[in-house]
Amino acid sequence: MDKSRGSSLRDEIRKRFWPTEDAWTGEKEIGFFQAPRTLPLVMVLVSMKTLRTKGNAARVYLELWSRHMGGGVIEMKHEGEHAYAAGYVGNRAIRTWREHMKLLEANGFIKTQASGNQQFKYVLLVHPTAVIEKLSAEGKIDPHWFTTYQTRQIETKERSFADRMKAKRAAAREAAKVVSMKTAKKASA
Repeated sequence: MDKSRGSSLRDEIRKRFWPTEDAWTGEKEIGFFQAPRTLPLVMVLVSMKTLRTKGNAARVYLELWSRHMGGGVIEMKHEGEHAYAAGYVGNRAIRTWREHMKLLEANGFIKTQASGNQQFKYVLLVHPTAVIEKLSAEGKIDPHWFTTYQTRQIETKERSFADRMKAKRAAAREAAKVVSMKTAKKASA
């Protein structure tokens, strides 16, 4: 596959300045996760005092993203494992992790589903643009942060909430056309 001009330039810079280092390129790698390029800013938002009473759920949010394998759903493992991966150790580790999970859910970043004795069996990662749209409408987002986030969205070509909703409506209209065409074909047969 031909490399883009930017990719070739980065290869040249890496070879010139760090020729002997084992660089993370992402090429042919397994065991990493997909995340929006705005994730660092979303984590800043999660940690803002306007969204929390105590504690900082940003590490829990990052740990959830790292467990995401697709479809927006995470099948949770043992709470102690998740707590440790988010940096919580000691007697209060699981309790603190649970509090931060509830904080993420209360602010709309995640939805959870219990099963049996497991309070957090499944977790849905809500699309960050949808969460930010909701929190903005509630007046919970600092205007400076929001401008910075929107600028980063433009830089990374990440669609805004409005653009995502417009695309979803267009896709739904197209799907409805396909269904009505199939129905019409069956009726005429």
